[in-house]
Amino acid sequence: MAYTISIKKAQKSKIDTLDFDNIPLGTTFTDHMFICDYENGKWSNPRIEPLHHIQTHPAAMALHYGQSIFEGMKATIDAKGTAMLFRPEKNAERLNFSAARVGMPNFPEDLFVEGLKQLVALEQNWIPPQKGSALYLRPFMYADEAFIGMRAATHYKFIIIASPSGPFFTKPIKLYAETNYIRAAKGGTGEAKVAGNYAAAIKPTELAKAKGYDQVLWLDAYNFNYIQEVGTMNIFFKINGEFITPNLDGTILKGITRMSVIELLKDNGYKVTERPITIDEIIKASDNGTLEEAFGTGTAVGIAMIKEIGYKESLVYISDENPVGQMIFDTINGIRSGEIDDNYHWMVKIEKELV
Repeated sequence: MAYTISIKKAQKSKIDTLDFDNIPLGTTFTDHMFICDYENGKWSNPRIEPLHHIQTHPAAMALHYGQSIFEGMKATIDAKGTAMLFRPEKNAERLNFSAARVGMPNFPEDLFVEGLKQLVALEQNWIPPQKGSALYLRPFMYADEAFIGMRAATHYKFIIIASPSGPFFTKPIKLYAETNYIRAAKGGTGEAKVAGNYAAAIKPTELAKAKGYDQVLWLDAYNFNYIQEVGTMNIFFKINGEFITPNLDGTILKGITRMSVIELLKDNGYKVTERPITIDEIIKASDNGTLEEAFGTGTAVGIAMIKEIGYKESLVYISDENPVGQMIFDTINGIRSGEIDDNYHWMVKIEKELV
């Protein structure tokens, strides 16, 4: 379906205030935003406007009942200076999966991709050229209807904002396996990208950081034994030559980087198994020397090498070398930058002529 997206450009860009070699995490935003409104049972008025505050009624239902979902994506540039998106249609699909879980309307997936393309085309100069950096894109939807009552809202906003970002983790990280708080249980919202999931993770993450760790490794809600995922990523373990990642059981986010890594590993001849895996199994593999690698995968982190896991009073040490993880890291970054042929047809190129 063809959409007409109106565009109102900012009178003056703020890009001159940004030091591309020193980008503060999550506090710098580009000049424009994409907005679309849902009312009377349909989405309407898709537009790009200068970035501005959104007026919100104090009774907006998202503030009281949590109908708020989001996605995370990155735009990069290739050697020719062309802006590129990584598998945006998968983010559109996942946004609608999250929307369905919390009683929100679907957003047209073709409009999702078109809005991204036009916004990135307009903000292409904000994409950092440094290796490992990108323009982080945050599509999100929330209920802005003013109503105090427990039901699905009838009015929503869909917005995309953009923020230049540097590499998330530049060295191997340490995880803390949480045995008190939980992230998700079967039947809950763990497999959806719902804002409330992250609110529940803030306190345990801060506690883990106070102990010297970088992220929380979440365990199951019943026995605190089965591994789910990490705070900002899915997780892979290489044990005795085989890669194992927790299966999608309703508590784990269906990561787009995760699915891409599985495909790359298999195409490079590695056995990949999606199955339940326990922290006890990881400890045993570490003790007998068969735990060879571990890394996390996610849009923000890319591929994050894991060197240590804290569990109760124990420490699980993992090799400082992650040759396969590094190969996957280099391959995905190479495809993003255009240095490696995109034989998977993952990248969507954006021409400035769009706007």
